[in-house]
Amino acid sequence: MKAIQFTAKGEARLADLGVDDVPAGHALVKVKAAGLCHTDIDVLHARYGDGAFPLVPGHEYAGIVEAVAADVTGLQVGARVAVDPNLPCGTCPACRKGLTNLCRDLKAYGVSHNGGFAEYSVVRADQLHGIGDLPFPVAALAEPLACVVNGLNSAGIRGGAPLPKDALVIGAGPIGLLLALSLKAEGVETVTVADINESRLAFAAGLGLGGIVSGSDELAAKRRSYDFVADATGIASVVEGMIDLLADGGTALVFGVCAPDARISVAPFEIFRRQLRLAGSHSLNRNIPDALEILKKDDGGMARLVSHRLALEEVLPFFTRKPTDPATMKVQFAAD
Repeated sequence: MKAIQFTAKGEARLADLGVDDVPAGHALVKVKAAGLCHTDIDVLHARYGDGAFPLVPGHEYAGIVEAVAADVTGLQVGARVAVDPNLPCGTCPACRKGLTNLCRDLKAYGVSHNGGFAEYSVVRADQLHGIGDLPFPVAALAEPLACVVNGLNSAGIRGGAPLPKDALVIGAGPIGLLLALSLKAEGVETVTVADINESRLAFAAGLGLGGIVSGSDELAAKRRSYDFVADATGIASVVEGMIDLLADGGTALVFGVCAPDARISVAPFEIFRRQLRLAGSHSLNRNIPDALEILKKDDGGMARLVSHRLALEEVLPFFTRKPTDPATMKVQFAAD
């Protein structure tokens, strides 16, 4: 089968690999769509994961079940499925609390195990979720959307809590827009996206979102205006600046992935006096079914975040070359 393979740190190639046998408890999935995430690039450069080379990357994917092990029940050949890539140990303190995404020995397809940038993938059967008639490119958004759901849960947005009236998401890339659209779907009255790229803001406007230029006088004038602010840039200075944008009693969500050694300066007195809440969010926490339900109800805005559907050989350069086209959103491998 054709696959993208990381052979060593910083080295990626298009490979012709054999299809693995299907061990007990597993299924063979014919991959129909797989999305590229910045985490895949971090895995390539050994900035995330165990540096388990060689490796087939890809943790955002969906496809059709081609075969199942003899001991697998409740899963049929031909089932249309999305993959939950996280493989928690199930026994550590975090797992026992239900925080499987914080497992101290967390593994994942596309990180420690071969993932979705291949024609076929062997996956544990209990990591597969039916997608009904969702198109595969949409179903492959379930993993990043599940990360968004985890973030919103962490920030107290879901589950019947009072919603913020005005929300700001900083960063109009695909994950920032997915977060903004999710806030809108939850019923937040006004959702604004900030970015330095005005063409991305125009795209956000086409999705029914407000837009504001990062670093502008207009944004500076919004000091203490937003009930909820989320960073989707992974830039420490942006995270630091969220505090000043929050209204009293507001919540800030650190959603973008900052460098591990980055530091910010925040006055504890401000958090105390203004009763602010700071929330963090890492990965997904068994939220794939919730994400799939959101995608089934979506009016097509989230599907528009897939800007490229390419063959494997066309996806390969995106691992080593940063896109220069601002219209580039979610890049996916498409089998058809």
